[in-house]
Amino acid sequence: MEHWPLVSLSRAHPMCVKDILYELSWGLNIMDRLKSSPRLMIVSDLDHTMVDHHDPENSSLFRFNALWEAHYRHDSLLVFSTGRSPTLYKQLRKEKPMITPDIAIMSVGTEITYGKSMEPDDGWIQILNQKWDKNIVMEEASKFSELKRQAETEQRPHKVSFYVDKDKAVQVTKTLSKILQERGLDVKIIYSGGIDLDILAKGAGKGQALAYLLKKFETEGKPPINTLVCGDSGNDAELFSIPGVYGVMVSNAQEELLQWHAENAKGNPKILHASERCASGIIQAIGHFKLGPNLSPRDVSDVGREQLGHLSPSHEIVNFNLAFEKWRRAEVENSELFVTGIKAVTLPSGVYVHPSGSVHNLKEYANVLRKVYGNKQGKQFRMWVDDVLATELGPDTWLMKFDKWESSGEERRGCVVTTILSKKDSDWFTVVHVHQTWLEQSGQDEWYF
Repeated sequence: MEHWPLVSLSRAHPMCVKDILYELSWGLNIMDRLKSSPRLMIVSDLDHTMVDHHDPENSSLFRFNALWEAHYRHDSLLVFSTGRSPTLYKQLRKEKPMITPDIAIMSVGTEITYGKSMEPDDGWIQILNQKWDKNIVMEEASKFSELKRQAETEQRPHKVSFYVDKDKAVQVTKTLSKILQERGLDVKIIYSGGIDLDILAKGAGKGQALAYLLKKFETEGKPPINTLVCGDSGNDAELFSIPGVYGVMVSNAQEELLQWHAENAKGNPKILHASERCASGIIQAIGHFKLGPNLSPRDVSDVGREQLGHLSPSHEIVNFNLAFEKWRRAEVENSELFVTGIKAVTLPSGVYVHPSGSVHNLKEYANVLRKVYGNKQGKQFRMWVDDVLATELGPDTWLMKFDKWESSGEERRGCVVTTILSKKDSDWFTVVHVHQTWLEQSGQDEWYF
């Protein structure tokens, strides 16, 4: 019999893994998590690069998410580099189905944080503190009537932001730069979008932040084997200037970035102008430069039994969620084989703990699948996983922890999932235990697996 790819949206029984979870310390240092140099580090701008604001289905973003969690999360690094402040960055994460980066570079390169907890990089803060005084910047800038202060969320420790009319920007920038220099400060003033004026600490910027990270990884003896930078606008140009990196300008790149490329990097074989938009262009670049697998699980139809033995635990997690999404969207045949296949790869004594706290026999609870076939047909329903971490507990046994999300239109709900997968008695993965805990409290009654 052909099994569906077993990939539990699961989480292990708390009594079995409590001590192990404590030792895991989900917020471990990024580099401590990696046993060796990152296989690939992707450094991507967000708006109109990773995130396509013209794609209401978020198709390219979902394709990238599945590829990253299945093939790269365990031994590579994902870095988001954005001009957004932490406030606007968090807002985007609520609006779009973004996975969690290992590192976030925000506020035009003035802030570097790590992981879900967004721990700040103290070393970067010390560098930017040199010849910088926010109070002096605010004092002098307030004397220019042409400058209109931006929202308080955009005023950051090493960035002060204003609006200014385009016809006044050049003179204001020139005069203000001279005044701040005379007061002993070393700043960088960036004017963009025909209205935004940012005053930064001199050492800040997307490129400088990346250079700092690369030097830091080198010092720790774990420099990335390959680094791919991704962008769409002139603000991303300095990322492409870092020595040794691969670069991709997505197909929808703005003229200012294309012009920079024509003047500074024309003929550079390590920089690609993709034919695909946004995140799909990033996937295209991974294949073009041969940096690793670039076939997203979302681009594969059904996975046959003969392929399952070659999947990693993380790949299994991704595939199961995709299969369940298709089942609920009625994009696969309503076949008893689906339910039978799920039961065949669950331990007879396996326990499933629903986010509500109710406890079920795993095999028996699989019967709920029959009731939910096609319940999201014709709706904008998607499922995805984030931050998939696999820890080997012993020969052929893995503890998996990740976040699982469902969205239906503007509604979103999620839970933390832990599961134990085993291959001890089979060539295929078996679900041993599953446990889920709410991340959000909305729509609890509709949560099935």
